[in-house]
Amino acid sequence: MQLKSTRELEVMAEGGRLLAATHRVMAAAVAPGVSTAAIDKLADDFIRSHPGATPAFKGLYGFKGSACISVNEEIVHGIPSPKKILREGDIVSLDFGVKFEGLYTDAAITVGVGVISDEAQRLLDVTRESLARGIAQMVVGNHIGDIGHAIGSYVASEGYATAVDLVGHYVGYSPHGDPQVPNEGKPKRGPRLVPGMTLAVEPMVCQGTGRTITLADKWTVVTADGKWSAHFEHSVAITPTGPWILTQE
Repeated sequence: MQLKSTRELEVMAEGGRLLAATHRVMAAAVAPGVSTAAIDKLADDFIRSHPGATPAFKGLYGFKGSACISVNEEIVHGIPSPKKILREGDIVSLDFGVKFEGLYTDAAITVGVGVISDEAQRLLDVTRESLARGIAQMVVGNHIGDIGHAIGSYVASEGYATAVDLVGHYVGYSPHGDPQVPNEGKPKRGPRLVPGMTLAVEPMVCQGTGRTITLADKWTVVTADGKWSAHFEHSVAITPTGPWILTQE
């Protein structure tokens, strides 16, 4: 994993601000009756309207969309489709990356479609909080295991489960790479965090067991028990003064 200079981190942060702005535009378009393909096109057009920026996921490993758009029991990698129409009460995860001046950032949010149930809102709140707790552990001298422990222990205490086998990862000069960042772990285990590391941390939290199935499209990962899942993610840099969230406006 290549450690980043201050200049490289500034480039990632600029791309990350564009990613966050794209999330805001996409979230505003989420409504009953809207297709996931329409939201994907909105993201693609918005990103490409900014010089030097391209959607990082478009064509990556053969993926057809610019964003992974996953609804309800779909955890990650949902393929945008004009046939997939959002309904009142759904929750939808918007996961994508931006390549800007040769460097990648990656982030995800989950939003409600119209009015959602209290149960669904609690799932979103716990998942968002678990990400914040993981990021709080991203300080020099800690280990990747500290991140996973903070996420997993909090999620379990709230009666949920993290998605089995789905993890965060290195991000920077490639969209994905080692080291992986599990959403469970033991303190002081795994690689030590040092300045210049850039990691995508992404808890995927499930109402049920957290066991997963990949659908016949070979992309969409769903919960094995059909219960709902939420997903929040940031790209974060380790710095001497603490974690720098790169994917926020």
